[in-house]
Amino acid sequence: MRSKKSLLLEQTTLNWATAGLMAGVDEAGRGPLAGPVVAAAVILDDLQPIAGLNDSKKLTAKRREVLFDEIRARALCFSIAEASVQEIDQLNILQATLLAMKRAVEGLRLPPKLVLVDGNRLPTLTMRAEAIVKGDALVPAISAASILAKVHRDRLCDELHVLYPVYGFDQHKGYGTAQHLAALQAHGPADCHRITFAPVARSLR
Repeated sequence: MRSKKSLLLEQTTLNWATAGLMAGVDEAGRGPLAGPVVAAAVILDDLQPIAGLNDSKKLTAKRREVLFDEIRARALCFSIAEASVQEIDQLNILQATLLAMKRAVEGLRLPPKLVLVDGNRLPTLTMRAEAIVKGDALVPAISAASILAKVHRDRLCDELHVLYPVYGFDQHKGYGTAQHLAALQAHGPADCHRITFAPVARSLR
């Protein structure tokens, strides 16, 4: 087994700019009624494999938290980006999601030569990109991106709960549960709600 020092030396001798790095990209938060949509881009390090990567929805919250820290520590680089509630309402959720993905890729410290995106739609990028349906369960880098995006957004919802406790964001993470819909009817929407989403729009009447 090689030492950490030898692994570090091996990595520093590689020319990453011309190595043909691949980034995985995924999003979290297209469906909720509140909060930003979040996207993450991850370039994994083949010398530091991460066990247990999978679609974030198939993992427990506790396991996602552990992997979140592990990905941040072991990946060659990663980037997490958002599109705001205002951008979602202005652009629509699909275009805002693609914008968040574009920001995530552009935020990577190392430029990838190939970007693999979960789903069937691609953001506008300057490098080659491919969409992979169910990629978050098939491609480790996309799985890693899905975990970063999900944990980051869940933490944002916990912060929203502190600001707007009547809605219960710590429980439903912004999704349209019975609890959330009842709170919308009772209190109306907050600044963090997506006004163009039908259940939120109905609460304005």
